[in-house]
Order: sequence, then C-alpha cells, then structure tokens
Amino acid sequence: MTIPPDRGAGRVPDATAHGGGGVRSFTVLYDAHCPLCRAARRWLASRAQLVPLEFVPAGSAQARRRFPGLDHDATLRDLTVVADTGEVYAGDGAWFACLWALADHRGTAERLARPHLLPLARRVVAAASAARERVRDPSAEPVDEPAGYGDPDDRADCADDRCG
Repeated sequence: MTIPPDRGAGRVPDATAHGGGGVRSFTVLYDAHCPLCRAARRWLASRAQLVPLEFVPAGSAQARRRFPGLDHDATLRDLTVVADTGEVYAGDGAWFACLWALADHRGTAERLARPHLLPLARRVVAAASAARERVRDPSAEPVDEPAGYGDPDDRADCADDRCG
C-alpha cells in the first residue's frame, strides 16, 4: 500500500504486524547534494537500528529503477522513506519513520506523532527543509562521506554528536 505524502504525514509505521505483514526494512531517499541531508544520513546510519535503513540518493537512477511509481521530483523536495511493505512516508512522516527505526529513538518518534506534539514536530521538519533549500547545491557532485557535518573543512570530531 502506498500512502500519499499528505495522508502519511505524522503516521508511524506498524512493525508489530497489526497492520498486516510488518515492516522489515526501510529505504531512505535522501538528497545527496545537500550537506544537511548527508549529515542526517550519516547520523541515522551510525545508530543502532531495530528496522534496517538503506540509503539511496533521491532522484538517482537507482531510485527511479527501484521505485518507478514515485514522484522523484518530490523526493528531492522532501525526505521520503519507502517501507518494504510498499508504504511511502514523506516529510514529517518520513522523519518519524527514520526515528522509529532506531533503537534509542522509537519512543521519541511515537511521542512526536501524537496529536499534541505533531504541530511542533511539523514546524521543526519545515524549518529543516527550509534550511536544506538554502544549503543545497544541485550543481555540486554529491559527496557520500565528507568529514564532519557538512563541508570537508567541518570539524571531524563533531560527527559523533560530541562537539567540543
């Protein structure tokens, strides 16, 4: 089942199989031209995962081949997560899915998806998206693993979330 971005926002996947089948993995379509997105990818990949996350550059040939039914221009505007069950999460729903997949952040995702915190979570995601639009460089070659949290001259010791 595919959930359109407007209906999937704020929804946390049901890996307990209450929805039938259960989620076994997620594919995260991230903007490889954006230093903020690459940093988020590295952070997610470095955390213990209850649901494995696979990262594929949004809009890439691989993404288009694997998910021909997606609006690939939209995946470059909003973080998009595709579950192995076929469900698609975009925007805040995608961020919740990523957090929900992590061992130490599942509870946070479930709390943020509740009605009283959802408006705040949506504002944070919108702010992150706005910042991404300012730092994205579509003409630059995508860099898979630069040092630190952005450009190669960033402090490499910040990559573990313990900046001095």
